[in-house]
Amino acid sequence: MLTILSVLLFLLSFIHFCLAVTLMGECLASALNIKKDENFNDKWLHTSVSVLIPAHNEEKVISQTLKTIIPQLKSTDNIIVIADNCTDCTVAVVENMGVKIIERQNDLLKGKGYALDFGVNYLRENPPDVVIFIDADCNVEQNAIAFLVEKTLMSKKPVQALYLMEKPMQPSGKDQISAFAFKVKNLVRPLGLYNLNQPCLLTGTGMAIRWEVLKTTNLASGEIVEDMKLGLDLAIASYPPIFCPSAHITGRLPQKEQAATTQRTRWEHGHLQSAINYVPLLIKESVKQRRFDLFILALDLAIPPLSLFVSFSIALTLISFLSLYYGIFFPFLVNAIASLLIFFGIFIAWVKFAREELTLTTLMKIPLYILWKIPLYFKFLFKRENQWIRTERDDI
Repeated sequence: MLTILSVLLFLLSFIHFCLAVTLMGECLASALNIKKDENFNDKWLHTSVSVLIPAHNEEKVISQTLKTIIPQLKSTDNIIVIADNCTDCTVAVVENMGVKIIERQNDLLKGKGYALDFGVNYLRENPPDVVIFIDADCNVEQNAIAFLVEKTLMSKKPVQALYLMEKPMQPSGKDQISAFAFKVKNLVRPLGLYNLNQPCLLTGTGMAIRWEVLKTTNLASGEIVEDMKLGLDLAIASYPPIFCPSAHITGRLPQKEQAATTQRTRWEHGHLQSAINYVPLLIKESVKQRRFDLFILALDLAIPPLSLFVSFSIALTLISFLSLYYGIFFPFLVNAIASLLIFFGIFIAWVKFAREELTLTTLMKIPLYILWKIPLYFKFLFKRENQWIRTERDDI
């Protein structure tokens, strides 16, 4: 029995160390500014672009989103809003702004993936050069569309914009730490991969894909993180997504506790489920296709959400410390080093990207944030979220 537990501990320690090195490497590479994002030239001016916006009961927020997009479009571009099973005034709001809207009603096939597929099929009669996916509840910063289109044309790969969250007007410590964790996931780590010329995950809004690539994909699914699945499928099909740090898109953290919990549950359960489904497949395909980028993507995907990763690291280090009683020394050494690497990576991310907005005192409250998240992870084990649920919107 002790031998089996020792083997398991060695295996977990090895995985822990590999993921810790990956996280620290991404954080370190992001801070070094090894690679600068290219400035766009005039290629994007000679293309047609369609912006697809899936919308399910978005009357409160969609007009603000459209106001940030419309000024960035050329005469050859357009916006298509997909009103997906709407029961509010979303259609009227969009029509009043002079934007094209198509309606989809299907009580059986629900989810953002089905809405996006509906929009892509609508474009088949008159396809654009590039399609950009934008969520209905975010602000698209100036020149973001141009940067996305230009990078997509130059790289011939799917491109992910920098997508960050605005904090509430009076953020709590939990809101600040949550925004920091989101920044590590959507800025620090993708930027590190970008500096190292490696692919990144798609994060939902701000995805730009050439029509030649998109027309062969199947978006119709009820996956709760359909964007991540799309990016992984494209990577395996030799179209690995890349990061575009110059294209900025901002969303809003929900102010209501229940809405924030629902959003986090969907994101993190979806990430964990995607890791279970895709990490073995990515490793297999990296060997089969002899592609190192797929192996790096597998390591990146295998890193759990930050609070869970920290909890796992501390727990495994403590368990391996207890194993010293039985004369097993190596796992504790490996796990202690891995834990230090994780905390060092988080510290680098804080110093470089969040020191001015997140005090060190607030950062030290991460253990309380982790306690708040523990029920969410237990829910993954016993009552896993497997249906797409739209986050309740705040009034703006």
